[in-house]
Amino acid sequence: MVLADPEVEPASGAAARRPRRTARNGKAAPATKAPAAKGRTSRQPTASRAKNEGSSKGKVRRSATSAKGTKGKSTKGTTKSGSKAASSAVVRPRRRGGTQPTLGFEASAPQQQAVKSAQPARRKARAVPEAPVAAAPTTETALDTPARPARKRAAPGAPRTGRRATAESLADKQREISVSEFFTKNRHLLGFDSPARALLTTVKEAVDNSLDACEEAGILPELRVELVEVTDDRHRVIVEDNGPGIVKAQVPKVFGKLLYGSKFHRLRQSRGQQGIGISAAGMYGQLTTGKPIVIRSKTAKGKPAHHFEIVIDTAHNRPQIVADSTVEWNKDHGTRIEIELQGTYKGGRRSVDEYLEQVAIANPHAEIFYQPPKGRAPMHLQRVTNQLPDEPMEIKPHPYGVELGSLQRILKESGSRTLSGALQAEFSRVSAKVADELVKRAGLTGRARPHELKPGEIERLHAMIPQVKILAPPSNCVVPIGAGLIRKGLEREIQADFYTSSTRPPSVYRGNPFQVEAGLAYGGGLRGGYDEEETSPHESAKAADAQYGPITLLRLANRVPLQYQQSACVTFKAVVETNWRQYGLSQPRGGLPQGPMVLLVHIASVWVPFTSESKEAVAHYDEIIKEVRLALQECGRQLGRFLRQREHARREERRRSIFEMYIGELVESLGKLTRTNRERLQKQLLKLAAQHTDLGDENLEAAVQGTRRVHKQADEIEGEESE
Repeated sequence: MVLADPEVEPASGAAARRPRRTARNGKAAPATKAPAAKGRTSRQPTASRAKNEGSSKGKVRRSATSAKGTKGKSTKGTTKSGSKAASSAVVRPRRRGGTQPTLGFEASAPQQQAVKSAQPARRKARAVPEAPVAAAPTTETALDTPARPARKRAAPGAPRTGRRATAESLADKQREISVSEFFTKNRHLLGFDSPARALLTTVKEAVDNSLDACEEAGILPELRVELVEVTDDRHRVIVEDNGPGIVKAQVPKVFGKLLYGSKFHRLRQSRGQQGIGISAAGMYGQLTTGKPIVIRSKTAKGKPAHHFEIVIDTAHNRPQIVADSTVEWNKDHGTRIEIELQGTYKGGRRSVDEYLEQVAIANPHAEIFYQPPKGRAPMHLQRVTNQLPDEPMEIKPHPYGVELGSLQRILKESGSRTLSGALQAEFSRVSAKVADELVKRAGLTGRARPHELKPGEIERLHAMIPQVKILAPPSNCVVPIGAGLIRKGLEREIQADFYTSSTRPPSVYRGNPFQVEAGLAYGGGLRGGYDEEETSPHESAKAADAQYGPITLLRLANRVPLQYQQSACVTFKAVVETNWRQYGLSQPRGGLPQGPMVLLVHIASVWVPFTSESKEAVAHYDEIIKEVRLALQECGRQLGRFLRQREHARREERRRSIFEMYIGELVESLGKLTRTNRERLQKQLLKLAAQHTDLGDENLEAAVQGTRRVHKQADEIEGEESE
């Protein structure tokens, strides 16, 4: 009997799982379990197979013996030697990664000797199959094709040849990225993603800087804004103020370097925060037109005015002065800036015109002269009050809003010698008693040096801060517009029937104090307003107001109007979550209320949590949402009272119209039948109707005048008929 090659792998799939059967009775032969193979086997051809390459093909007939050990007749092969016959009896090719099969029954001594002599190397490997499979008795097998040479595989983790980069080549490419270079490629983050928005953003940044400078110097702001059309898609923005001016040495850095300013490192209410805005506007103008920023500044009367032309070196975030000269300027003090940029002008919503009108509402102490492009009529927005807002005070951070990393930095940089003194000196509302309680709860001593504390000790101190009661930050660092001035601003810019406003007390989020105000104007000339002549007398006022669509929402942050990203703002979320139906307005689910109404919400804080660098939306903090909702509810209650009174007057008017419809005929009939004075009778009947319909004396006199004309016309007609 010829054995299969002990190094040949078993058949995969079902063939490998079939039991071995004898050729005569088909009974399964007992399977032998062999030890696992050691090492990896090679796919190179065996020695016996190599000898048979190029020789004539041999055929070997194999006959199986019975399971009981009965000897069967063997057929002689056509090979020249027994070793060649034995080596050519391999049934199936070897497969990589598998085990080798055996026939599982005893073979003759010459055959075993042939296998041993043909494969000495594989015998040493001791690769034995998992389950032997018997060959079919009538199958003739021959190795017609030589085996393929094995592919060389790289060891795991070895570097691949021909790769595109190395650690050294990647290191050579590393370099520092300038903030100017970053925002040049990501200008949409600053609000310069479209020509129309770029023009509005440029005006906004220049106006904000002018108002901040005037208020800090204690000067009533007087601004002049002009848009000059160069081409259809290119404009020159000119903004001039009467502020304190900028010293000569600081002009290039203020307008030619990003992240440079005086407002980032202080906790004080101001319009600007990051030191990016106006320099980013100049960078956008330089990028789209190639023109420099033109600045003129004068600090005092009798001093010269300095004229600069500046471009920004975006690779190094530094200014490059193109021109520097001294000019005559018929102005005591102030700053004038000119930026030519690629931008389109449009009127209507989200335009420069609408933005400046909202600025006038939020800043009633400012006077603005505006000259739009394309020969349009100039606009003069006068100030409502001559009193400047109170100056906001700068405060230190509050412990409730400090984070662990910030606490580590503050204690390390503190100039105090003791931990208790550092807590009192570096934080707001921390007294000696509060500092001692914090230190005691953290398991520390007040005499410990703050810059020598270990990270674990600072972490324990930070964990104890919420467990100690600390007073809220002082409110003098936040200056609201005021409920009275908000109402005056709405009355000046919007023609309406009803106005109201509300100011909430100061509150805190993350240790930063803030204050929320709200105001609204309803009816009147808002998108047509409420018109009795166009509305059916049987239609309710709520249904009539719903036809005007959603209300107009004005969002302000530190007196700055926010024009874009309305749905991402905390103000929009608070307005949508407020139930306006209970105040008499129609409101779809998940949307703004409907009606002819303008709603204003102002958030004032030492640090407004904007969602992006463009400063167009305020982040969703629960404390801010709560305060905005409470301010809206106060205004909503006032509006609901007005709408209920209006609905009551509307019902009484319908009743009164029914009385007046028949009073004229009644008076006319009684005048014909009796000698009663018709005018006196008319007045008495109208007074009786007024008692039941709440008609005032002024409206009563108007109704009497109307009936007099009716009776006069009736008398004239009756006299003509009698003649």
